Amino acid sequence: MFDFVSFFPRAVVQSIPLLYGATGETLTEKSGNLNLGIPGIMYVGAISGVIGSFLYEQSTGGNLNAFLAIAIPMLSCLLGSLLMGLLYCFLTVTLRANQNVTGLAMTTFGVGFGNFFGGSLMKLTGSDVPSIALSATSAYFSASLPFAESLGWFGSLFLSYGFLAYLAIAIALLSSYFLKRTRTGLHLRAVGENPATADAAGINITRYKYAATCIGSMIAGLGGLYYVMDYACGVWSNNAFGDRGWLAIALVIFTTWRPNVGILSSILFGGLYILYLFVPTGMNLSVKELYKMLPYIVTIVVLVLSSMRNQREKQPPESLGLAYFREDR
Repeated sequence: MFDFVSFFPRAVVQSIPLLYGATGETLTEKSGNLNLGIPGIMYVGAISGVIGSFLYEQSTGGNLNAFLAIAIPMLSCLLGSLLMGLLYCFLTVTLRANQNVTGLAMTTFGVGFGNFFGGSLMKLTGSDVPSIALSATSAYFSASLPFAESLGWFGSLFLSYGFLAYLAIAIALLSSYFLKRTRTGLHLRAVGENPATADAAGINITRYKYAATCIGSMIAGLGGLYYVMDYACGVWSNNAFGDRGWLAIALVIFTTWRPNVGILSSILFGGLYILYLFVPTGMNLSVKELYKMLPYIVTIVVLVLSSMRNQREKQPPESLGLAYFREDR
């Protein structure tokens, strides 16, 4: 029988990197920037956190302070992701480079950056396997509420996750409130819809694009950190992320640019990602491979359906992917 109590927590764990990536990309796209470098930014955020954690563990000999064990990797992750966001903005907003090409180049750069420094750390440790284990730091990130186990299925379904999982949900809800209910959020949406009109109204286009893209990049970077420190139990392996960054971008379209909807949608995508592990298929491995295709089939269907939407509120920002030339105003 299908074991939902075992399935749901694993779907949630799979969904958190997608939720971080989708929330960050939603904020970015609301400013009119189409950042296809999210997979690379998540990769850089993860390896930056790993480097910070590795250096801290090495300097203390394993006697970690709980606050620093969490703060150092998170600050390292946020700094690495911020630098990637600044690089993207400098190229696309200041220099007005093509956003699609820049994003793809940053994804390639981010993966190469992570693999290079990940391989360098592996050589420093002299490990016999191609991975780095940061189990001491990971224990702080993956620790759940102490009374979760005593609450049975309720604790297993809702209280058995590390703090980054709840932070992802909180950020998604706050982002949704920010975009809909605050003056700054409305200004950001105006920049994404019609930057010329927003500029005429006195809104600083460059400032909003930089701020939204950099904050979105930092949020996405936390998804990479979560993957390593919580989902992978502190183990870094090169090229281990798979295509989660691209699924996060697809999730933005699936949620029609609404971060709060992304919470349940990311769990759906996370569940589809691991469904093949829970559906009995016997020894028929070909059927399992078909189940592995589900997230990508859903993504294709979503892209087709999104192109058929007629409601304006379900369309992407009008200036998405277009550079703003004030001289043409």
